[in-house]
Amino acid sequence: MQAQPDFDDLKVIAFDVFGTVVDWHGGIAAEVERLLPGVDGSAFALAWRAGYQPAMRAVMERITAGEGGFTLLDELHLSILEGVLRDVGVTRLDAAQMRELNRAWHRLPAWPDAVAGLARLRSKYIVCTLSNGNIGLLTEMAKSAGLPWDCVLSAEVFKAYKPDPRTYLGVAGVFDIAPRQVMLAAAHHDDLAAARACGLRTAYIERPNEFGMKQPKDVSPQPGNDLHARDIGALADRLGC
Repeated sequence: MQAQPDFDDLKVIAFDVFGTVVDWHGGIAAEVERLLPGVDGSAFALAWRAGYQPAMRAVMERITAGEGGFTLLDELHLSILEGVLRDVGVTRLDAAQMRELNRAWHRLPAWPDAVAGLARLRSKYIVCTLSNGNIGLLTEMAKSAGLPWDCVLSAEVFKAYKPDPRTYLGVAGVFDIAPRQVMLAAAHHDDLAAARACGLRTAYIERPNEFGMKQPKDVSPQPGNDLHARDIGALADRLGC
């Protein structure tokens, strides 16, 4: 299958990671149930993830006010974890156990199509991450899940979290190409909209079970995205890989 002519100048496909490439809900739920017997892993995972956006906003507000520096996602996850544990009445974890549970984010499983799909895309494009995860987290995750990235790019590199324009434009800057030569692939329309506003191409990846089997997500196509794909393998099909 030949690639669509409109993508002849495409050089880089940057992937959102949590939810798009790896199953954060299933992975965290399983680790919670392994490490905290009797705790509802699904509910815990959802609560932990719910703290993610507010925590990032608070960091950026502090930076803007000149009251602090950039914070790695590992540190944000740990601070959110402390509150979730209190909420579910778990008080028995020591520092080492907290660290082990927090590093569950480093061990998330890839969606079944991810490894093969990324390998196909790599045959034609540079394939990298563009995640709010920190470099150590993303690298260990790639090692654990077998994710074949060409390059790991992160909010840590740009000292800003998505959807700050510095992240999207930063990918183009790293590779010295125009923004339109970069495509963001993600399972989140808000992420894609922010990338489009910076001049990137966008591809939506359906992940209907991102929040678990009991909370299916609407994955209907939305206008504006250049491509809409069932999974990463289907994206490779559309791009002639």
